[in-house]
This record gives sequence, structure tokens and C-alpha cells, in this order.
Amino acid sequence: MEQIKLEEKLEDITGVTCIYIPVQDVYESIKWYQKNLGCEPTNHNPVKPGMELSILRFPDLNGNFLEPGLRQTVPAIFLIKTKQAVGGLDFTLESSARLPLACFITPRIQEIYNRFKENGVNIVSDIPENKPSGPNFKFRDPDGNMLEIWQP
Repeated sequence: MEQIKLEEKLEDITGVTCIYIPVQDVYESIKWYQKNLGCEPTNHNPVKPGMELSILRFPDLNGNFLEPGLRQTVPAIFLIKTKQAVGGLDFTLESSARLPLACFITPRIQEIYNRFKENGVNIVSDIPENKPSGPNFKFRDPDGNMLEIWQP
């Protein structure tokens, strides 16, 4: 078998640029993602009822919203209107464990968890205690898409 030299492949993939999330109402979903995850729509599409697509960005440590680039470490969220209800995206392992579509990283998991509870977000799992890989919890957006938040 041919050996691949890691140093030659180091710059082939530089990150994940976006996560595609199917929704029934892009306009209403924007409000939910702004309120709960703190992201903002870009200027690519005017925000209005009936829109088909919105690109959301997360702020950097200084509160600035960066455009995509080679070193952008936080992917954009593409909210895309679907023709029919998807019923939420996630998948099940043979062990019956349900896994989310994506996992976000935070330094303040308890603060976000409390905010989600206050906002009535559908929290699927509580924050486990003493988890070796760090605390996390799963939740669903209004369209039933399962997502996760993890604090390393």
C-alpha cells in the first residue's frame, strides 16, 4: 500500500465552510437561530417573509462577523427552505443512540443551556456530569433538526 506523506497533504483541506440545514420557514428560523445561537444573517439575501435561503454567521471573539475564508474556523449555517417537511435531521446508531447533524463548541455551556431552557428550546439531553470528553447537550431547532453543543 502506498504511503501518503502527511506534510504534503496538510493544506488540502483547511476547514468546514458551512452546514446546510433544511427548514420550512427561513424567515422564522433566522429569528430562532439569532435568539438562541447568536448568529446573524449575511447581506447575501434580504431578510423577509417567504425567502428561500439565508446564510448565517457567528461572531468572532471581538463580536465581528467575518466573511468566509481559508482560515475561518466557524462554519456558516445555510438555512434552506425545503419543499416538504423533513421531520428533522439526525441519525440512529445500532445502539439506538441518536446523533446530531452538527456539534458547536462553546466556552460557556451552562450559560447557553440555561438560556435555551428560558427560551423554551427543545433540549434532547441534559448536560452529563464528569464526562471525560467534556460537557455537552443535544437540542432540536423548530424544524426538529438535532444539533449539539460541547465544551471541550
